[in-house]
Amino acid sequence: MPDQSSSPANRPTHDPTNNQGDSPLHVVVTGGAGFIGANLCRYLGDLSAIGSVVAFDDLSSGFASNLDGVDAELVVGSILDTDALNTVVADADAVVHLAARPSVPRSVADPVPSHAANATGTVNVLEAARRDRLRQVVIASSSSVYGANPSLPKHEGLTTRPVSPYAASKLAAEAYTLAYGHSYDLPTVAFRFFNVFGPLQAAGHAYAAVVPAFVDAALRGDPVTVHGDGTQSRDFTFVRTVAATIASAITRRLSHPEPLNLAFGTRTSLLEVIDKMSELLGEPVAKTHIETRAGDVPHSQADSSNLLALFGDIEPIDLDTGLKETIEWMRTVID
Repeated sequence: MPDQSSSPANRPTHDPTNNQGDSPLHVVVTGGAGFIGANLCRYLGDLSAIGSVVAFDDLSSGFASNLDGVDAELVVGSILDTDALNTVVADADAVVHLAARPSVPRSVADPVPSHAANATGTVNVLEAARRDRLRQVVIASSSSVYGANPSLPKHEGLTTRPVSPYAASKLAAEAYTLAYGHSYDLPTVAFRFFNVFGPLQAAGHAYAAVVPAFVDAALRGDPVTVHGDGTQSRDFTFVRTVAATIASAITRRLSHPEPLNLAFGTRTSLLEVIDKMSELLGEPVAKTHIETRAGDVPHSQADSSNLLALFGDIEPIDLDTGLKETIEWMRTVID
């Protein structure tokens, strides 16, 4: 993978400071060699409030090369290995827990490993974080926890109705995180991610997310594969916006007793994404429709009220800008 040090997708939009005036923070990012994790590690490495960053990753879906040029130490290990996890967390001030077994379809095909990584793995991280002293824990949950609940936009008070093992495992992860916050006074934040996309997101596998899969196919001159009629909609969030929000939570030592949507209330259909890609590429993008995937939900859109109340200084990167940067990055990978 190419060096991302000069990419605009990886530069901070602002430099939040540690409001409590503490010494620079030591941060561990589980899943730190993955798509979101590596973008976050690069972002954190550019902040004055951060003293050091460790990426802890078993490299099952992440790549060491994602951290090329990043001011972060890679420690290879699994969140299911409690000894390795306890060792890497021992000196941390904060843990950002992104390590997971991703993909709704993958969980439908093979649910037990999803539970082990996403639910049991999260408990292991929480146990490591409260060992000896309390460390802040920021975790990635998912909009998939809303599942079959049809209400839009999705606000955090809605009843959760997971429709896939992946979604159920993510709901368990956030529930454990918030329970640890209440039971042990552990400072925690549980973000529900909504369709994060951007540079470093892999495309070349059966469980690729929609944006990288679409961009990869289009750049290769192949039709994009659309599951269903393409009218299903999502609240796409650019990875730099996610990194900026997490960084703000860490440097402000934020703790919150309820889950938080990490998205900004947009709603874009897959057909609209293809149209935007056609405009950016300067030619029509062909598409092929196949059957709807098991476990998929038709529409997703965040109510961002609670997020904006806590992170009013974050300016989200819009979909057009994010798609443009993603296409530019993926050209370098394909070329």
